[in-house]
Amino acid sequence: HWTLLSVSLLSCLLSAACSVGLALAIALTVHSRGRHLLQGCHSPALPSDARAAIATNDCPFNTTRIYDTALALWFPSMVLVAAEAVLSGRCFLVALIFRGIGPCARRYSKEQV
Repeated sequence: HWTLLSVSLLSCLLSAACSVGLALAIALTVHSRGRHLLQGCHSPALPSDARAAIATNDCPFNTTRIYDTALALWFPSMVLVAAEAVLSGRCFLVALIFRGIGPCARRYSKEQV
């Protein structure tokens, strides 16, 4: 029970931190219209909007679809990380009930869980 308690708490905290980080990355990217995604490129030919960026030799990557691709990958990741945080939180509550700790332990018996 102690292993479930500690691992589920750690997983819940890490998932919550990842979801906050992804939400911040999405917000900053949408707010700056992808300018931060092109920060490693030092070309005067790059526009301030990442959606209109062109591939140049000064960039180590293809800049044509970086904005749309980043958001298309980050939104499903955000949903999955939030689901992981919820499930880890529920596992943590079950571990608390098994140990008889907290307010939930008095309402539920081990047989109900």
